[in-house]
Amino acid sequence: MTGAEGPSYTVDDALVALGFGNFQILVLAYAGVGWVSEAMEMMILSFVGPAVQTAWNLSAHEESLITSVVFAGMLIGAYSWGIVSDKHGRRKGFLITAIVTALAGFLSAFAPNYILLIALRSLVGLGLGGGPVLSSWFLEFVPAPNRGTWMVVFSAFWTLGTIFEASLAWIVMPKLGWRWLLALSSLPSSFLLLFYKVTPESPRYLCLKGRTADAINVLEKIARVNGRELPSGNLVSDHEIELHKIDNPSEDTRLLSPRTNEVEHPKGTVSNLGGISSLLVLLSPKLARPTLLLWAVFFGNAFSYYGLVLLTTELNGHSKCMPDKLQTEKSQDVKYKSVFIASFAGIFLLISEFSYSTAAGKCLTDT
Repeated sequence: MTGAEGPSYTVDDALVALGFGNFQILVLAYAGVGWVSEAMEMMILSFVGPAVQTAWNLSAHEESLITSVVFAGMLIGAYSWGIVSDKHGRRKGFLITAIVTALAGFLSAFAPNYILLIALRSLVGLGLGGGPVLSSWFLEFVPAPNRGTWMVVFSAFWTLGTIFEASLAWIVMPKLGWRWLLALSSLPSSFLLLFYKVTPESPRYLCLKGRTADAINVLEKIARVNGRELPSGNLVSDHEIELHKIDNPSEDTRLLSPRTNEVEHPKGTVSNLGGISSLLVLLSPKLARPTLLLWAVFFGNAFSYYGLVLLTTELNGHSKCMPDKLQTEKSQDVKYKSVFIASFAGIFLLISEFSYSTAAGKCLTDT
């Protein structure tokens, strides 16, 4: 790309030139640990509710509230942490979520009563709502042509987390109880804090914030680790390119868009918008349809997935022909075994998603 001041390149151009190498693998490993911890905290809902109900003699409504408050916290966190990461950086976004999740998850193991347990689990949900910040952070280091494939690979860490949590519950719950399971399940979130200082900020975020020198430093580090070279020229943001096109339209642009010169200069980038403004952008006439479609898809996916996961423990071992005490003792191994086996179903889903993304990538390349 050549501008008035000589050749230039964007962050996406640089990432394509640097390729997917050892640097991205390290970023994937770090973000993957966070995704494992998120899956474990979600999978634990299948085991803690029934165990606490038995230990504290809770009603069915009180047991269901232990799960519901986690999702309520996620609803708030998903919106809040996105704003935080856009304003203050991806690193600060997932740092705060890791602290909240790890601390609240660990303290849940020592909850002396039902009310405090509910409060702490809602805080865990608040932290879990920031999970997508990690996936966004990882994808902003991946070359654009490969993002679909590596998003599927990244999703494999969720499956690993569910399998690991089911295994942990199978070992810990019968001997040590639900408090130990809560404490041990919070450890992966703590690992994110140990290596936080060495994690780089997203170059895309830095460029959008006008911190071009910092973005170049990160890109140079990627180049050194991957053994590649950056493109020649100056680093510019996509926003600057759009402004340049508005100020200096080409002949083709004038023919295709005769009213270009009527467009006002944006006063800031998308990353500088407030929370309500960002939501209004998503619901604008141009984006309303894809936004609502994505919401519907994610709602259906979450409803079916979490519904099946949470129902697995409820449907196993319940028989009207067997006394409650014998039924509970006999169903424990069956319950953990069933959830453990069901966790492996995610592997087949990942294989199909990987095949689809690979085929889609080839189609796009051919066209």
